[in-house]
Order: sequence, then C-alpha cells, then structure tokens
Amino acid sequence: MIDATDAMSEGKFLMAQAVDLLDSAERLGVEELRALQLDRLRSSLRHAYGHVPFYRASFDAAGVHPDDCRSLADLSRFPFTTKADLRENYPYGMCAVPRERIRRLHASSGTTGRPTVVGYTEGDLSMWADMVARSIRAAGGRPGDTVHVGYGYGLFTGGLGAHYGAERLGCTVIPASGGMTARQVQLIQDLEPAVIMVTPSYMLTLLDEFERQGVDPRGTSLRVGIFGAEPWTERMRQEIEERFAIGAVDIYGLSEVIGPGVAQECVETKDGLHRPLPPTRTTSSRRSSTRSPARCCRRASGANWSSPRSPRRRCRSSGTGRGT
Repeated sequence: MIDATDAMSEGKFLMAQAVDLLDSAERLGVEELRALQLDRLRSSLRHAYGHVPFYRASFDAAGVHPDDCRSLADLSRFPFTTKADLRENYPYGMCAVPRERIRRLHASSGTTGRPTVVGYTEGDLSMWADMVARSIRAAGGRPGDTVHVGYGYGLFTGGLGAHYGAERLGCTVIPASGGMTARQVQLIQDLEPAVIMVTPSYMLTLLDEFERQGVDPRGTSLRVGIFGAEPWTERMRQEIEERFAIGAVDIYGLSEVIGPGVAQECVETKDGLHRPLPPTRTTSSRRSSTRSPARCCRRASGANWSSPRSPRRRCRSSGTGRGT
C-alpha cells in the first residue's frame, strides 16, 4: 500500500515538474528566443512549401522561397494567408500531413461563408494544451485548482481547448459546456471551482441567475474568470469583478492558428494580452482608418511555427488592436 504522505509528495513533485516544463520557454534569453523562433520559422516555411500546393503557388507568385528567410524580419516578404484562402481550399487543401495523421477536426461556424476546417495531429494537440495551460497559469490558475469550463464543446475550439489546457496544468475540470444556466449555478456552488472559463456575456447571465435564486454571487469559491470568444469592454470587466468579487481576464485565440491560447491577459496587471512564445508569433500591419485618415490601426496576423498539420504563415485575422 502506498503511504498517503508519499503519494501527496509525489503529486506535488509531478505538478512542480509540469509547471517547470510550461515555464521553460518563458525563461529564455532574448537571443536564445530569437534563434529558436528563426529555426522554427525556417523549418515551417520549408514544410509548408514542400507539402501544401497552395503555399508553393503562393510563394512562387510572390517571388519568394523558404531559403530567402534569413531573419525574423524576412517573414514580411511572404504573402498573407486570409480566411478566403482557407475557404477556397476547404476542407483539406491546407493540410500538410497525410490525413491518417490527423487526430481531430475543428471548424468555424460558417455564419459568414463556407466554414474553415482545421486538423490537429497528436503533436498539435499537445502543443495546444501547453499553450492553454500557460494561459490559465498567467490568469492566476494553479495546479490543483478546479476549473469550470462553460465554453461550448464541439467543432468550436473553446470548450475542448480550455478542457485539455486545464488538465495539462494539473487542474480538475468541470466540463459544464454551455446552457442549463440554473444547473451551472448549482454546480458552481456544489463543486467549488476556483476558475471559470466562459464567454463574458454568459458570465453576466450566470450572475443574473445567481441573484434570481437568491444566492450571493460574491460568496462563491471562484477566484478568477477567463473570458474570451467574443469582444467585451472594460465596463463589463468592472461589472463582473464587482458583482462576483473575482479577477476577470481576457483570453484570445482563433482556430486558424491553433485556438484559444494564442494570447492571454495576466491577472497581476490586466492591461493587455501577452503572447506565449515561442510557439506563435503575432505581427501587425498598418491600415489607415476609414473614419480618420490621420489615424492608423494595426491589423493582427499570426504564425504558428510549431504545427506541421496545417501550418499558417502570416495568417491575417479580421481583428485590429494596439500593441505595446
């Protein structure tokens, strides 16, 4: 029989190992990080060029070759990948590995056109879990915490992305998914999660349900909420934090790159999103504002340099933002 003290010590050791693994890249020096990024970028460009006809044709049309990438700045010489490109190559045209290596498929809702499909290999799923685990940790979650996942499970990346990231960190997961609001309130009271991951608008719905049931939402076990999958405002953050007595932070992702975990706000400052390096890199391009010619905004684009299944080179999102 295993002694309970020994088992607890072993559990703490394994959790410490997991945290060390997740944090190792965050402790790289700048030069080490840049060298690793360049190596992965060049490898990914070569892989895309050699295995995806779309990228070979796109690079050739732009007059660039993977060997032309000699520095991180050279990424700007390569053409963007747009959502239109993904739709035109639906469903498997962007895959860079044989289909038998794909372990999971996710897809967009298709509300604005043909859905975009993303395939994941085992390595992709593991990397994605690492990225979300790092995001949860930045948000204040820790190994041993219980995480209530209220994102939808299915083709949408939110639910399963949050689920496996929380497990990778060493958390207990409540896979509540969306809907059944009254039941979710009961689960939060009974199972006592420390972290909730859900859309900010549904969090406000949960708050209303707590109050409808006569339960003080400030008295729950929740410590932090990680909110994403839709835009929200500082006013919404303030309302959630005041009515629930928790820290509220933002998480960002898009399935075209990997899913949730592309960027995460930290609970210490709550003043903007951090990018988990080195798996991805986010760049920006200037776009004149149609409302004021004197102003410019930044259109975000991302590259996932660690994924062989459907590599995204300069994948342009429709979002705009400001970088510091």
